[in-house]
This record gives sequence, structure tokens and C-alpha cells, in this order.
Amino acid sequence: MSKRRVVVTGLGWVTSLGTSVNEVWGKLVAGTSGIKLITNFDTTDFAVKIGGEVSGWDGPPNFDPPERAKATKRFDRFTQFAMNASMDAVTDAGLDFSKENPWRCGAIIGTGIGGMEAFAEGHGKMMERGPSRVSPFMVPMLMGNAAAGQVSIHYGLRGPNSAVVTACASAGHAISAATDAIRYGAADVMVSGGSEAALTPLGLACFQALKALSKRNDDPAAASRPWDKDRDGFVLAEGAGIIILEEYEHAKARGAKIYCELLGAGQSADGSHITAPLEDGAGAAYAMGYALKDGGKTMEDVTYINAHGTSTGLGDLAETRAVKKIFGEDTKVWVSSTKSMTGHPLGAAGGIEAVICAKAIETGQIPPTINLTNPDEECTLDYVPHTARQTKVNVAMSNSFGFGGHNISLLFGRV
Repeated sequence: MSKRRVVVTGLGWVTSLGTSVNEVWGKLVAGTSGIKLITNFDTTDFAVKIGGEVSGWDGPPNFDPPERAKATKRFDRFTQFAMNASMDAVTDAGLDFSKENPWRCGAIIGTGIGGMEAFAEGHGKMMERGPSRVSPFMVPMLMGNAAAGQVSIHYGLRGPNSAVVTACASAGHAISAATDAIRYGAADVMVSGGSEAALTPLGLACFQALKALSKRNDDPAAASRPWDKDRDGFVLAEGAGIIILEEYEHAKARGAKIYCELLGAGQSADGSHITAPLEDGAGAAYAMGYALKDGGKTMEDVTYINAHGTSTGLGDLAETRAVKKIFGEDTKVWVSSTKSMTGHPLGAAGGIEAVICAKAIETGQIPPTINLTNPDEECTLDYVPHTARQTKVNVAMSNSFGFGGHNISLLFGRV
């Protein structure tokens, strides 16, 4: 079966740097950090006190005040993020779903954890006041498919609708699945990406217990430092990243603005350890290589890789080795980690970074890796340290790797 072309026509996100796509993009290009001391809850008893927090959130700002108040009671924070980012992406794409065949439009949105805040609050209420006090909205709030379901309900979408849960690879896998739905004729338009809101007391405690987080509380903006010798863990963040995927001829027929084409995707499993990557990066390398093959491109075609780059000791080394396996020891490809600025939003990361790849292709700007002041001796790629660069980006790759050994690479290209 021949594959139909899939393009990106709309962008939306919620990040620690804000919610406006163009405003946040400007901050990323300028090398601005969104990492700060956590204010949404008391961190007195925590060793880690920093995060990529979405500040001042009181419900989806795209909702009218009455609907916003209702959403805060009936949607977990991760669903609120997904709804707002989806609404921005749909508006950006100029879509009017009332004019579309609802059976040809769908939503696939990933999350690593889902409604952690709703789960923790519901459990606390039960322990304090008994099972009869648990909210009837608890299950619809905490389930991982709530974001995809609520987006489809909001727009009346009746096409492919599902959720992907593969830890930090969730959004990338969701976008790959949504792409295939269009490629092979099941849909013409898909809302896809990822959302996460695990920056809660329970979430922070869990990742702190894993000893996975940076403890650079005295200098939050410098805490996420991928490939730096002084990195001491990732910075837990929250947010959402959503893109509108559309069949190429469908987008052309309605005169849509096209940011880029989703050329291909590659997936693999490390099959080795529940949290640690393969040290030689073989799993990640396979995903990158397959994405190139699927997209009909070679390593020489790729200008930019938006790396997984979480600022962990093992992860940064494994990804560097993976890039060298596919692109060569002496590759000149530019690689940057925008998690140095946003923090790591787990299952939302691939969605946010898909938006970044689309903007890089649109603007020719490559956002930097900040805080890379003392590079690890084994990390010898060009990580675009400190300062953004300007060039024509024809092909960009986005990497996402998750606990469980899940690897996904997405390949985007200029149309």
C-alpha cells in the first residue's frame, strides 16, 4: 500500500516558559530557562525544590471563565494542558471541524503518567474522610486516555482516538501512530502530541527516590545541563505539546499553512533495563536509522537533531554514542537539548519538541543547549552551546526515549 503524505499545519503548547507558541519560541532561541523554585506546593521536606513549573495556571485560558472553573473540577491538570494546547493548535491550523467529516478526524495524545494529581488527591480524601467522599469524577480525571477523549469530545471527532503510554517516549509514539492513521487512509486530520502534569508532591517524591533529579536548588536556571560534566540529573517539568497532522492534499485543498512534512518515524526497544538505557546507544541508534529509512533520507540530509538530552549521566552518553553510530564519529550535525530550558516534561516532551522541530524548519533558527560550560570528555558532538544559530533547516529529527527501554525518533522535513 502506498503511503499518503502527512504534513504539520498547526502548533500549540503549554510549557514552563509560557503558552504562546511564538513567545516561547523567542525565549528558547534566546536561551531563556523556565526552571525555577517550585511554588505550587510546599517543598520544605523535599531534597529537590526546583522544577519546570507552569506558573499561574488556574484552568485552560482558552476556556471562558465559567467553563474554565468547571474544567478545574472535572479535568486533571494534564488534561487541561492538553485541551489548551490542542485549541491553540486547531486555531493555528485554521481548522473548522464543523466543516470536516468527523469520522475522518481524530486525536491520539500520549502521557507518561496521566492524572497523578487526581489520583493522589482522591486517595488522600479517601484515607481522611472515607470511600464515600471520593469524587465520581476521579476515574475520568486520572485515566491516561482522558486528554485524547476530552479533545475528541470537545470537537466532536469520531475518527481514530487513543492514548499512548510509553513513559518519556509517549508523545513521540502518539505522533507516529497518528501519522500512520493518515498515511494508510484511516483519517485525514489528527490532533496529536503529549501532555503531562507529574510535577506534584507525589511525582517529585517518586523521582527524587530514584535519585534521578538535579538538586541544584541554589541555581535553578543552571540545573538542567545536558552533556555537561557537572550534570547531576534531570529537572522534572510539566506541560503539553500538540501538533495538527493533516493529509497533504487535504491541507492544500483548504489553503492551510504548512509548517513541514512528517517524513518518517523509527521505533525500537532496548530490551535491557527498566530505567537505564543501553550504554552503547544501540536501541536509540536503531530508531534514528529506521526514521531515516522510513522518511527516505540519509544522514547527510539532516541539519538538526532535537535530542532527548535529559541531563543524566547515562542517558546523555548513550544518546551521544547513538548519534555517532548513525551519523559517524566526525559528524557535523547540530544537536541541541531544549530540555536545558524547559526541563523534562516526561510524556509531553516529544510533543513540545515536535513543535520545536517545526519552528526550526519554519524559521531557520536552531535553539541552543544552555548551561553546557564544562563538556563531558565523551560528549564531543556539536551541541549548539549557549547561543542559537541561523541556517536553512531542510530536515530535523526529534528523539524521545522512555523508561522501559522505549525509543522513538521522528523525522520532519521542509515541504
